[in-house]
Formats: sequence, structure tokens, C-alpha cells
Amino acid sequence: MKQPFTGLLMKRGTLSGFRNFIQLFSLRSRGLSFSTLTDTRPFPDYSPKKASVRDTEFVHQITNVIKLRRAEPLRRSLKPYECKFKTDHLIWVLMKIKCDYRLVLDFFDWARSRRDSNLESLCIVIHLAVASKDLKVAQSLISSFWERPKLNVTESFVQFFDLLVYTYKDWGSDPRVFDVFFQVLVEFGMLPEARKVFEKMLNYGLVLSVDSCNVYLARLSKDCNKTATAIIVFREFPEVGVCWNVASYNIVIHFVCQLGRINEAHHLLLLMELKGYTPDVISYSTVINGYCRFGELDKVWKLIEKMKQKGLKPNSYTYGSIIGLLCRICKLAEAEEAFSEMIGQGILPDTIVYTTLVDGFCKRGDIRAASKFFYEMHSRDITPDVLTYTAIISGFCQIGDMVEAGKLFHEMLCRGLEPDIITFTELMNGYCKAGHIKDAFRVHNHMIQAGCSPNVVTYTTLIDGLCKEGDLDSANELLHEMWKIGLQPNIFTYNSIVNGLCKSGNIEEAVKLVGEFEAAGLNADTVTYTTLMDAYCKSGEMDKAQEILTEMLGKGLQPTIVTFNVLMNGFCLHGMLEDGEKLLNWMLAKGIAPNATTFNCLVKQYCIRNNLKAATAIYKDMCSRGVEPDGKTYENLVKGHCNARNMKEAWFLFQEMKGKGFSVSVSTYSVLIKGFFKRKKFVEAREIFDQMRRDGLAADKEIFDFFSDTKYKGKRPDTIVDPIDEIIENYLVDEQLREAN
Repeated sequence: MKQPFTGLLMKRGTLSGFRNFIQLFSLRSRGLSFSTLTDTRPFPDYSPKKASVRDTEFVHQITNVIKLRRAEPLRRSLKPYECKFKTDHLIWVLMKIKCDYRLVLDFFDWARSRRDSNLESLCIVIHLAVASKDLKVAQSLISSFWERPKLNVTESFVQFFDLLVYTYKDWGSDPRVFDVFFQVLVEFGMLPEARKVFEKMLNYGLVLSVDSCNVYLARLSKDCNKTATAIIVFREFPEVGVCWNVASYNIVIHFVCQLGRINEAHHLLLLMELKGYTPDVISYSTVINGYCRFGELDKVWKLIEKMKQKGLKPNSYTYGSIIGLLCRICKLAEAEEAFSEMIGQGILPDTIVYTTLVDGFCKRGDIRAASKFFYEMHSRDITPDVLTYTAIISGFCQIGDMVEAGKLFHEMLCRGLEPDIITFTELMNGYCKAGHIKDAFRVHNHMIQAGCSPNVVTYTTLIDGLCKEGDLDSANELLHEMWKIGLQPNIFTYNSIVNGLCKSGNIEEAVKLVGEFEAAGLNADTVTYTTLMDAYCKSGEMDKAQEILTEMLGKGLQPTIVTFNVLMNGFCLHGMLEDGEKLLNWMLAKGIAPNATTFNCLVKQYCIRNNLKAATAIYKDMCSRGVEPDGKTYENLVKGHCNARNMKEAWFLFQEMKGKGFSVSVSTYSVLIKGFFKRKKFVEAREIFDQMRRDGLAADKEIFDFFSDTKYKGKRPDTIVDPIDEIIENYLVDEQLREAN
């Protein structure tokens, strides 16, 4: 009885350590053994049907004609003999011309075009093709047999194999014929029949080549239901004389990786060396790719180092795997380094590598870097595909640059690339977020005309856009359209409508809708409850918001940081700072890590109340807990200190904010300028104004009025410094230019 390998393979943790893994691939099996080879049988003698005197004469005539008139097409030279030609004549003629392979093929093609050849003659020609080292023709002839319609596979296989064996001894005696036959069976998915060929050949003392066995092993490994069989084959075949090679190990390593058993695949890599095989770049790259899929970067670097120690250079597949992982975990600087090293090694990146980098930088919001890689593809004559265009279009949609996204979409169409449903949906989503609903529906219409059927995500995107614009009636119509075409709205679809209802002030309608879709069997999720909480918080109904939270927890749903931030914002918005601080302390006690938004709510309200001491304490607590302040944190503190006339502190925070790369809003610049003017710090005010202009921001009317009031409101001329005149003059010039445009 064979070992039950299915359980061993599929249950993680059954095999522990390298020793057990070696046993899995080294145990002797009880299925095949060398004893099979010690009792071999001879191939049978070939005994064709005897030809009559008349048939012999007819065959002689045909043979002479095709030999003497071989320069002519056979259809012309053999036309007088067509009506008398029979299938038996085919084999007799083949016996006369078998030493002339080209003539054999021509004559066989002529005979098959006139009447169906029998299987025996097909086997004969296959043998002659293999003996002439024309394996492609042999493979084609075998394939043509299995491509016939209405074929009884089992009966035909037995008959075909038996005739191949029967004709072997006298028509070729080249064992490669069985390799070709075996490989075609594998190609057609006839794996049980292929296994029978392997076992039957053992009876004749022949072992199929390792290349044929690799084809079989690879096909088994692709079928998830036959992975255990693949391991058994890998164990058993060496016992009857198959000498596995590095390619064989690579196949097994690959499918073990595909099963997610990366550690076992790594052990198999080590086992190769113990058995005297030298792993190649494919061996290492396959395991590296497996570790990359599971994000184990440290192990990847160790394997890369080991490769280099063995004198193996990573190939494009290796680099592609590493770059993919680095982009996925947002280590884009390291991804660029790996890319540069790849170029330095003379390895030309392909479309996949470039697409990975474009997508990685787009997801981080660095559209400039993504565009650099995108246009670099063109300079290297590497053609972007649909995935590349989808990635870059999505990047521009993410930053709201719909003009550039639209241009790229048009360029994609001009290149003859057909957008898929993801491309269309990303573009629609971008237009919806930018508030360009008409453009989103234009893309939707284009999608339908292109024959690409919208799915639930497509409709949800449009519904979400309509809801954000407050057009709930159109969103409801679209929802009904979904039902009509048989698409079932999901929780994301309903959450969009719930959000739209809440934003329009119809909280009760939103609650009612939640009840309806839950009654229909679709459960509300954390987003649903958070949306309702947010609506109640903004309307000042904090008790109801907390009731929603209680209901949510009662259903076993886990709140996210957004949920707690919504509640925190509600407390702060309505002056319940004590409750806000209690919530923060509760979160910390429960191990729920607050983010910058959580702290910002408290900082903002304390600044509004001019309680800078409390705001600063919150800020310091935030930093001490390793939470990085964001742009909003700095804006709140800068405005708070400006309003309290703590300009030195405001200036320090402003400089820190700029140093960390956060963008400064017009309102923050305005507060700073006014703060410095009130303290009569005109030089500092001018410096802030200049920075504002360098950032591409124009002063608003409030600043202009403030400058005017400061200059002319009961002030002596000698108290006003010259830079103020220039500031007002510059502002007026900017204003006139804007009006002219």
C-alpha cells in the first residue's frame, strides 16, 4: 500500500524540519521497482499481410512511377492508379521506399488525401520519421490522430500503442518514438494513458527519457488535484532508472511554491545539492519568487547573496519578483535601486517590471516618478500594455488630474489597446471624485459600446459619485437599473447610498435603508455603522451615535480607527472635550493605536478655545507615542499660536511644517501674515508672503484689505516700510491678470 501523500502535502505543519522533508522525497516506494526491468519481453516480429501476384505487380508499378517521376506532383503521376489503390497497397509501397524518407512523406500524404489511411500505416510512418530524426513530423502525425472527432480514447489508445509496438522492430527500432508518443498523450491531458505507456515500456526494457518524464511531471504539477501524484512520481521514477535532472527539481520546487509551502521548497533546493545536483538561476529564482509572494524580504536577500557566492547572476524573473515585493511593501527607493542594478547587469526590463514600478509609485501618490518610468518605456521601445495604462491612468485619477488621465486614455485607444473593465472603472471613479459626473457617464457609455459589460463595481462607482453630488434620485434609478440587468448590489453599493442620504440630512431614511437591506440578507458592515455615527455626530445627536456604536459591537463588528475618529470629532465639535479625552484614554488602555487625526480633533478644539497649554500637551503626548504629526496638526497649532499672538512659536512650527514637506494652505499663510502685522513684524510678514507666492498661492481679498487698512488707517507715513507698497502693488497686478484671463 502506498503512503498517503495527500495529507502530508496539504496539511501545514505535518512535516517539521529539513530531515522530515528529505524523507518525503527519498523514501522508497512500493509501486515501481527494478524487478520490472529484470524480466523484460522482446518486441514482436512484424508480419504484414501477404500480397497477391496481381497486388505485387500493382505495387511494383506504383513504386517505379513515384521513384522515376519524383520531380512531378504525385497527384499527376499517380492519377492512373487512383481507382485501383487500396489501403493494403499503402503499406506494401512503404516497404519498397522506406529508405527514402522524403518520398515516404509525399506518398503518405497523397494516400491520405485519397482515402483514410489505417492506423498501422500511420504507425509505420511515425517510426520512419523518428528514425530520420524528424521528431516534429512524428509528433504532428500522432497529434492528428488524437484530434479526430468522435474518438473512443480508451479503445483507440490500446490499439494505437499495440500497433506502435508491433511495427517497432522492423520499421525503426528507435526508442524515441515512445517518448514522442508519451509527450503527445501528456499534451492532450491523457495522463492515465501516459502512465500506462511508461509502465508498458518498462516491460520491454525501455525507460523513457528524463525530458519526457519532466513534461509529465510538469503537467501533473499544474493540476492541483494531482500534486500528490506528482510527488509520488518524483519519488518512484528513479527506482526504475529515470535520472532526474536540475529541470526536474525546478518543476517540483515550482509547484511546492505554488502550494504556498515556501520553506519546503527551500529545503528541496538544499536537497538538490545533497544529491549532487547544482541548482541554477531558475532554482533560486523560483524560491525567491515564493518568498516574495509572502513578503519575507530578509530571506530573499539571503538567497540573493548565496546566488552571488555561487557565481549565479539574478535574471529578469528574479529582479521582477524582488521589485514587485518592494513596491508592494512601499519600499520604492529600494525598488528603484534594484531596477538600476538590473539595468547595470545588462538585463532589459520588460513590460511587467515597468508596470510594477508605475503602479507602485502611483499608489504612493508619486505621479512624477510613475510618469518617468512610463515614458522611459517608450524610449526603450518597450510597449505599455493595458495594465500599464490602467496603472498610470489610476495614478492621475488619484491626484485629481483628470485632464492628463483623459489624454492617456485617448492615447491608449489610439494604440489599439482595448481598455478592460478595471480601466473604465478607474477612469469613472476619477471623474466621480472630481465631481465630473457627466464625463463619468460618457466613459460608461463608451464602455458599453466597446462591448465591455459593467459590473457591480462599475455601477457602485457611478452611484457613489451621484450620491456625493447629492443626486440621490439618479442614484436610485441606477440602483434599479442594476436589478433589471441581474446585478445584485453589494454592501459597497448600499454604503454609497447610505452616505449620500446622511450627507443630505436624511439620516432616518439612511437608517431605514440599512434595515431594508439587512432584512434582505445583506449585513451592514463597519463602514455602514461608521457612516451613521458620523451623521449623528455632525447633527449633535451624540447619544444616538453611541447607540450605533453599541449596536455595532453587539453584532461582533470590529470598529476601525476611522470609527473612533468619527466619535472623537463629534465630541470635540460639540465642545465635549472631556468626553473626547476619556475616549482617547480608553483607546490607549485597550491597545487601540490612535493616529494623527485622533489627536488633531483635540488639538484643534483646544486651539479654538485659546487653550494653547492643553493643545501643546496633546501635541507632545502624540509625538511621545510615536504618532507623526501631519499637515493638519501643524496648521491647527500655527493658527492657535497666531491667534494667541505667540508668533515666535508659530514661526517655529511653520518652519518645521515646511521642512517636513507638508503643503501650507492659504488660510494658514493668511493667519501668519496677520499675526506678524499685528506684532508689527513687517519683514517677517513679507517673508511669509514671498513663500506663499513661491508656493503658487495668491493672496485673497482679506489679506489685501488688511494691508490697505494697515497702510492708511490713521498711520503716519514714517511708520510704514517700503515693502508694504510692493506687496500691495504685486497683489493688484496679480488680481488684474486674473481678471484679464
